[in-house]
Amino acid sequence: MANNLSSNVTRKVARVFLDAFESNRVLTKTVDTQLLSGKFTPASGSNVDFKRPHDYNSIRTAGGDISASTKSDIISGKATGTVQNYFTVATSWGNVEEALELDQLEQILAPMARRIVTDLETDLGSYMIKNCNLHYGTVGTVVDAWSDVAGAGALMDSIGVPTDGDRYYVMNPFTTAGLASAQNGLNASDGLVRTAWEKAQISSNFSGLSALTSNGLADYTSGTATDRAGTLSGAPDVTYVTAKDTMTQVLPVTAFTASATVKAGEIIQVTGRNRLNLSSRGAILDGTASNILFSGTVTEDVTLDGSGAGNLTIAGAGINETNGQYNTTDTALQSGDVVTLLGSGSTLYQPNLFYHKQAFGLGTVKLPKLYSTDTIATTSDGMSIRVSKYSDGDANTQKIRFDLLPAYATFNPFFAGQGFGV
Repeated sequence: MANNLSSNVTRKVARVFLDAFESNRVLTKTVDTQLLSGKFTPASGSNVDFKRPHDYNSIRTAGGDISASTKSDIISGKATGTVQNYFTVATSWGNVEEALELDQLEQILAPMARRIVTDLETDLGSYMIKNCNLHYGTVGTVVDAWSDVAGAGALMDSIGVPTDGDRYYVMNPFTTAGLASAQNGLNASDGLVRTAWEKAQISSNFSGLSALTSNGLADYTSGTATDRAGTLSGAPDVTYVTAKDTMTQVLPVTAFTASATVKAGEIIQVTGRNRLNLSSRGAILDGTASNILFSGTVTEDVTLDGSGAGNLTIAGAGINETNGQYNTTDTALQSGDVVTLLGSGSTLYQPNLFYHKQAFGLGTVKLPKLYSTDTIATTSDGMSIRVSKYSDGDANTQKIRFDLLPAYATFNPFFAGQGFGV
């Protein structure tokens, strides 16, 4: 008798696929997936906006009379989630039909789920390294001591990243190997059967961070600029009202290598402009009692002109206003300030990542059903996967596909950074 696939096969497939999908996740479990869940519909377009939190100044007086004091402004900002490309794995139905009926779903579906997770996490990792503001260590230096991880945690504490939520340090597997001699007692969990998330955990609390390992970390190749020092050719806009919706800033630069490229992911540092604590708006000092210079990550590739000039967009704006509500630098960035692209030109980098869970958001679009047998599988944290069983009448074949349509958002670039060794 010919195989007879039951009508509820997509539900069975969805359950097995979802289990395999969940067991392979690492990076996607460390970002906020709730705020974006369910916000997108086919009618909402490719973007959806989320309100940023407000901040205020306190007024200090001897007698409580504030009639002559400057009141705080109410400025509403937004974070925008942007829909990315589809992630799809698909196969012809005929060559797996017998396996499906003989309860061999795990062997067939696990590699499909693993492929979607790997590609999604690498793509998300690439987004994260291009949209974070902080960095710790010397660009290109290998992390070879736990003090490098602790330093990233200290920077997050110093800048005012909240300690009341999950904070992570995600590292390359070879970084883990390099730290193995100092890793005694740090492993988080043991068990006979462990998910990728459990296997990834190195320490659940090291310097206020959960240390994880992931093969989903992205890389970037720095641009061709060999002259890594230039200047600001004009004064950037340093007002919060301009930066509030994107938390980016445009830096007009000049005096770099003529016609060179600057790549997304590169870090540019401004000499003489220092970071402020985002909570107290006070100075931040490092381990040598020196101010920490302001820097930002380039978010888009740029080709400079024949004089080495161009406009670089960075994640995390250097804000300096009189009322100080949202200031991130002690003094305003000015024309003529020396700016330096950290690292070397034309070099491959794969930084570690450290961040607060509220730095980034990941959502998924609940996809409309096709003219086929469909099931929507949803994880506990709101990630939606469409399972479709359909046929090609012309080719006389049956097929199955799994679709995931993600959306990424940057809630606060000052809550995340690239991690290197010292």
